[in-house]
Amino acid sequence: MAAKIVDVLRAELGDAAVLTDPAGTRPYARDMMPLAPSGTPVAVVFPRTVAQVQTCVRRCAEAGVPIVPRGAGSGLTGAANAVDGCVVLVTTKLDEIVEVDPDNRLAVVQAGVVNKDLRTAAAAHGLFYPPDPSSFEWCTIGGNLATNAGGLCCVKYGVTADHVLGVQVVLADGELLRTGRRTVKGVAGYDLTRLFVGSEGTLGIITEATVTLRPLPQAPGTLVAAFDSTQAAGEAVIGVVKAGVVPSLMEIMDAISIRAVEAYLRCAVGTPGCQALLLCQSDSGGAPAERELAAIARICADAGATATQTTVDPAEGNLLLQARRVSLTALEQQGHCLTEDVAVPRTRIADLISGCARIGAEVALPVAVVGHAADGNMHPTILFDPSVPGESDRARHAFDRILELGLALGGTITGEHGVGRIKREWLAREVGPVGVRVHHRVKQAFDPDGLFNPGAMLLPRPSAD
Repeated sequence: MAAKIVDVLRAELGDAAVLTDPAGTRPYARDMMPLAPSGTPVAVVFPRTVAQVQTCVRRCAEAGVPIVPRGAGSGLTGAANAVDGCVVLVTTKLDEIVEVDPDNRLAVVQAGVVNKDLRTAAAAHGLFYPPDPSSFEWCTIGGNLATNAGGLCCVKYGVTADHVLGVQVVLADGELLRTGRRTVKGVAGYDLTRLFVGSEGTLGIITEATVTLRPLPQAPGTLVAAFDSTQAAGEAVIGVVKAGVVPSLMEIMDAISIRAVEAYLRCAVGTPGCQALLLCQSDSGGAPAERELAAIARICADAGATATQTTVDPAEGNLLLQARRVSLTALEQQGHCLTEDVAVPRTRIADLISGCARIGAEVALPVAVVGHAADGNMHPTILFDPSVPGESDRARHAFDRILELGLALGGTITGEHGVGRIKREWLAREVGPVGVRVHHRVKQAFDPDGLFNPGAMLLPRPSAD
């Protein structure tokens, strides 16, 4: 069967579009989550047109071969990981920016367009595409849609789903579905667009999207505040929210991540020995930005900040924000990283950070926490050495305990990375048995043979359903 599907795909798509050499296919077998399971694909295909995506889907359906859609592979949950005998369908060759419509403030892009490239194209018209995942320089729009990616600026501009007007999707039978619209408003029928955004390739393969654009914001002003406790930093976050101030970003870093960044950048970050940093920006421009930053500075001082620094110089602001942007890279320099993605109510951020520290002490592994304080989306990162016996198991145990903590604090198991293959049991816990049954019925309706990304998001269907 494997040889037959490879021959069929080569005949239909051309030899250059079908990769089978194990050394060549191995890099496409998994994403960036180290502990998620992965299998060995029979082939990796690189369609260049939507018609070729349809052909691949039809031929795999005829042969009963699973398909795992994949973008740039920047995911952190195993959602794009291969299963044994599957075809990995890589969408990066679908990289055309079909249209930028400045009058209606929208763009039509194929799934393989890199997030940064869309931003650059929009900027030429005085516009920008707001979703900004940390991997924006190389992640693709299709992957962003499949996981409903977020980023640093979500508090003001929302996540990916908030900027999608419609999608083009190849369904399980190879048919092409167009959802949504180009208008600002529209409520005709079920909201199928929202259904596909965040579905992790389990319902169809997104090949194109119509997205909204915003006017380019003003150059941001930046504030950094240092605290001698995470509790004080958490109080500052609550104070900002209560005051109704909406910065374009508000990020938090704990002591472990601060020390890692200091070692990586070889310079001091914050004040000596500080336990938490809050980094904020306002892109309201001019006097409004200055007022917002001044209000945040007062709130931080009232919460016990040991020092604050404010600048309206973009270059200096970028230097201050660099500490947050390089945090994961800095942590990776200290060992393997198992990165979490829990979101909690903003009033419970300090409780989550202190809880992660407690979990880290109990499993004898460092747990660093950085995250989007403005919306409560935290990224605890467990550092471990897989070459040391037992450390991978302890890291996974800590991972599960952090998810349990997030739910106990009234949160969710994922704010922007998705479920993938590593959080399926926890999705079931969060949505409950009725929610699980509804998920499976939706999956059955769109993918009756279960060939789209099997094993992602959902546990096997309960036999009684």
